[in-house]
This record gives sequence, C-alpha cells and structure tokens, in this order.
Amino acid sequence: MIETLAVIGVGLIGGSFARALKQAGVVRRVIGIDHDQANLADAVRLGVVDEAATSLADAVARADLIFIAVPVRAIAPVVATVVPYLKPGCVVTDGGSVKEEVVKACESLMPPGTAFVGGHPIAGTEHSGAAASFAELFQRRRCILTPTKATDQAAVKIVQAAWEAAGSRVECMDCRTHDRVFAAVSHLPHMVAYALVHAVDRSAEEEENILAFSAGGFRDFTRIASSDPVMWRDIALMNRTALLDLLDRYTAEFTTLRDRVAAGDGRWLEEYFTTSKRLRDSIIQR
Repeated sequence: MIETLAVIGVGLIGGSFARALKQAGVVRRVIGIDHDQANLADAVRLGVVDEAATSLADAVARADLIFIAVPVRAIAPVVATVVPYLKPGCVVTDGGSVKEEVVKACESLMPPGTAFVGGHPIAGTEHSGAAASFAELFQRRRCILTPTKATDQAAVKIVQAAWEAAGSRVECMDCRTHDRVFAAVSHLPHMVAYALVHAVDRSAEEEENILAFSAGGFRDFTRIASSDPVMWRDIALMNRTALLDLLDRYTAEFTTLRDRVAAGDGRWLEEYFTTSKRLRDSIIQR
C-alpha cells in the first residue's frame, strides 16, 4: 500500500498510472502536480488525482512515491527541484523513454535515505492530457526498469510492485541497452512517421487534393505523428547517438530500395517485400 503518491505531470502516462493504482486499491491518496492548471483541474474533476498541489514542496514532502511523467529533458531538473523536500524513504521514479542520461543525472542528485529508479512503461496513445488517461493503459504491457549497481534494491521492489499493480509485466534492463532497443522499435518509427507527413505535405503543394485520397494505410502509418511534439523533440535530442545510428541504417536501407525501384527489379522487390512480411508477421504472432 502506497500511502501518498505524487504525480508530476498529470497527462496520459502520469494520469493513467494514478488511475491504475487507484483502481487496484494500492494507493490511499494521489496528489497531482502540473504546470498546466487547466489540465490539473481536469484531473481533479475526473478523479484522476485526489488533490491538486498548492505547492510543489508541500506535495513532495508528503509523498512516499513520486512518479515523474514529463518530457525527458525536464526529468533531471524536476528531480533537482524536489530533492530538498523529500522525506526519508521516499522513492522517485519516472516514465521517460530515454534512460542512460536521465538515470545517471537523477541518481547523482538523490540525498541519502531516498532512491531513484528509472522506469519506462511501454504503452501510450497519440493523445495527451489528463482527460486522455485511463486505468487500463498498462494492462498486459511491458514496463522496463533500469536499475544500476547503485540503485537501492528495496526501492526497485516498490516500483516493480506498483507497475505490477497497474497491470504491467516488469522487466529490468541496463540503461544503454534500453536506449539502443527503443531507438530501433520506438524512436525511429516516430521519426519516419513525422518525415512521411512532411513528404506528403510537400507533394500536396503540387497536387492540392492529394490528401483527400489518403486511405487507411497512410492514416495508420502516420498515427504516431500526432504524438506530443515536445516529448518527441526531447527524445530525439537525448537519445541522439543511438537514434542517429538507426537513422543512418534506415537511410541506407531506403536508398537500396529506391535503387531497386529505379532499376525496375521486380524479382528483388518481391523477395524484399516477402521477407518484410514474414518478419512483421512473426513479430505480431509473438
């Protein structure tokens, strides 16, 4: 049982985490903290949180567990702001999708008797805000924790138990591996979706009605381009080393594909598409 949970950033992820723990009955009180006062008022009105913080210091001083759900470049500054007010035994965790730089910075800030545990729930939608949150978001989804050799194991167990109560399957992974993996399976696809929208928009300048003919494939593929631009700006910048490597690989792959289309190489294209289909189908089956 978590006596008091403080959620900093009551949007889709922070709000859904609060809702999930409330629904599971493992938290007595949730305090919401958000720079957007209208969003915070929505969170109170919708029952996402039990109260809106009147001051950051008061909210975190009462918290046993603090969940930080803000854009990744803001996580370490938020931790630096709250550490003077943490009570002994408080555990701080986050939901950011970049870990190495975040965990290194945050662990170094924690005072004795407190702990930081890096986390990343593998769930989300293209929507944002407290009104978009729902308790079932994390059901049967993975949540990655990224403890280091310095991370307090009791704190890891607390965070793991919270995510399991929210419905997640928890796995641990080192920070560097995490950032390489999610550069490939999450960050690169978002970059591709954003670039595709721009490419089609530029085509629309020449054929003004082109978007009127966009079918399900275009809409499905580019759905994630509706995600929070600030969040993805920060992810691209903070995981740029791993992301640049994947962007270079994608550019090379795409160049090869372009060359085969230009050459009219139908046999190569069919084999390439068949292999892609088989790989994608096997992922879905798993």
